[in-house]
Amino acid sequence: MRPALLRRLALPGAALTVAAQLLTASATAAPVAPTAQTATTAHIAPTATHEIVTWGASADRMGEAVSNRGYRLVVRTSVGGTHLRVRLSNAFGDRPLTFGRAYAGVQKEGAALVRGSNRQLSFGGEQSVTVPAGETVLSDPLPGRLPAATSLVVSLYAAEAGGPATGHGMAMQTSYTSAGDHTAEEGPDNWTGTTGSWLYLDAVTVRTGSDVGAVVALGDSITDGWQSSTDKNRRWPDYLARRLQADPGSDTDIEGVANEGISGNKVLADGAGQSALNRLDRDVLSHPGVRTVLLFEGVNDIKAHTGVTAGDLIDGYRRIIDRAHAAGLCVVGATVGPFKGWYEWDAPAETVRREVNEFVRSSGEFDAVADFDRILRSPYDHERILPFFDNGDHLHPNDTGMQAMADAVRLSDLSCDRDARDAP
Repeated sequence: MRPALLRRLALPGAALTVAAQLLTASATAAPVAPTAQTATTAHIAPTATHEIVTWGASADRMGEAVSNRGYRLVVRTSVGGTHLRVRLSNAFGDRPLTFGRAYAGVQKEGAALVRGSNRQLSFGGEQSVTVPAGETVLSDPLPGRLPAATSLVVSLYAAEAGGPATGHGMAMQTSYTSAGDHTAEEGPDNWTGTTGSWLYLDAVTVRTGSDVGAVVALGDSITDGWQSSTDKNRRWPDYLARRLQADPGSDTDIEGVANEGISGNKVLADGAGQSALNRLDRDVLSHPGVRTVLLFEGVNDIKAHTGVTAGDLIDGYRRIIDRAHAAGLCVVGATVGPFKGWYEWDAPAETVRREVNEFVRSSGEFDAVADFDRILRSPYDHERILPFFDNGDHLHPNDTGMQAMADAVRLSDLSCDRDARDAP
């Protein structure tokens, strides 16, 4: 049985109230058993649960880390569940990073939190944690229930930091900074700085029914949400999450959505973040509860004019498919969208794009296809994005285009039977 109750809790009138109830629950309250989900009625037997990613953002190098700095980071959950955990990353650090305290609350407005919602996180039972260079750390589970579509606020205090910082540069979301440790405060007064990035936080997980899975959107700036409306959660993976929340009867067991897009990212070469091939383990395979990866990358490889051929890009796709399949994941391939009018477009690049898209559509090597090219292109010129979807640079969709992309994904395609496909 799919947890439709979580979807009902995500309705606008209930989300803040229910989330606040979670985050104000007594820290000494008896937690939900980690191997059983509390039944919603007396007539429903408990079911097995598992951990699942409800939010994610790709880690990258972020300049110099700063000590004695607070970060109040605003993120949006997808699937609801219990026992919130956050993952803090020092993946690109060259020295240990110490967090003095960390809290999780619910956003009221700006840097202000819903009164009584802010609860302290622990790490191995301690309030502080040191993350070694190149490593990540998970918080202890926080008892209580967190609904889908919650504006969750994770407040971190970086007590001792230096060298390269780790974070996600282009969040399309305003978060807040402070001098010193104000993580326990629910008011905004000491959170006077703003940032358009997420520092150190790269995943949030919850526990939910073991029949529920997540999809990871692995992509570049279009997936990252560039040119969508800031603070509105209008990236195409956000719209996809809304569809999954709004349709409890859909023919899929996928409810979680993690956005692992990096602006400028490529499949084959490092640059704007590590390549999709080099970050696949950290940004996809390491997340719990993932059943599907939706791969939407390639335009940056093509338009960079570095000599990448269609064969090169197809080989990169195949390596991602093989590694994901070896991990038991389904892979949905997305066609590369049109970009004529963008300053790097030319006829040879268009030829490569068409050859790559033919492979995505017809090779049968993907478990399913999301044909974003067909949705975004103009019916009068297939090399151009439809003006109604164009933000103006002829490459990145506007909010309407982002929603059209999400609507083009067949929800049933997000689930596949790997055992059946692999059978002789």
